[in-house]
Amino acid sequence: MTKITRSIIKKSDLRCHSHRKRILDLSQKVGALHIGGSFSSVEIVDTIYHLLMKKNDKFILSKGHTAVLQYVILVSKKIMSEKFLNSYCQKNSKLGVHPDYGTPGIEASTGALGHGLGIASGLAIREKKKNIFVVISDGELMEGTTWEYILTISSLNIFNINLFIDYNGLQSSTFSKNTHPTLTPINKKLKAFGWSVRSCNGHDVSDILKNYNKKEVNKPFALICNTTKGFPIPYMMNVPLWHYRSPNKSEHKEAINYLTKFYNKKNEK
Repeated sequence: MTKITRSIIKKSDLRCHSHRKRILDLSQKVGALHIGGSFSSVEIVDTIYHLLMKKNDKFILSKGHTAVLQYVILVSKKIMSEKFLNSYCQKNSKLGVHPDYGTPGIEASTGALGHGLGIASGLAIREKKKNIFVVISDGELMEGTTWEYILTISSLNIFNINLFIDYNGLQSSTFSKNTHPTLTPINKKLKAFGWSVRSCNGHDVSDILKNYNKKEVNKPFALICNTTKGFPIPYMMNVPLWHYRSPNKSEHKEAINYLTKFYNKKNEK
């Protein structure tokens, strides 16, 4: 069970502020990046890396288009160098939009959506004494392979899988409820497939930890993280345009200023 203290939450907030600011700064060096989906996953991925993963545990970012977030967090863990991160999407760089196996800290090449959970299941069978953490997008729940492995994992009694669903309600350039209105209720479907399921506020680290701590034993675990794409930047939130776009100079300045005020206000509480 992971402890939840004021100090832990405050340190998490500071890291998440730093991650978002670093992504914004990197956005000024590239034509476009997946900033909306990266921002919706910040607290989720930071919590996994800094508070849940133990030595030799594995992490798979199935929503590989948001790899810039993983890169930034790998730097915060001193697994990837700052110099390497600065080469992101630059000429002759080995650090691209999607994660590639062989890059420091990357366990699988992902980005073609729907494959991360399948890769994770193989890792979980091979590494039975290790926890395998997987982050997928809600859009990946529209992929048949995802549901095939949700069924397979529970059927094979693979209990060391921890699935985090970034449920931001947007699929690329439109809303999930418009493309797949019968996607919900996700929790009931996962439970019917034999999983332990919890839901949380995906931008609240304490809520993520609280619900993770309540997972059932002898079942694969799924945490539905309710998030907002582009969080917490007002002009980005729930706006499909920010699926794949870089802010211009004035938008970048506005976002940086808002982030500073947002996190200062959080620290006052």
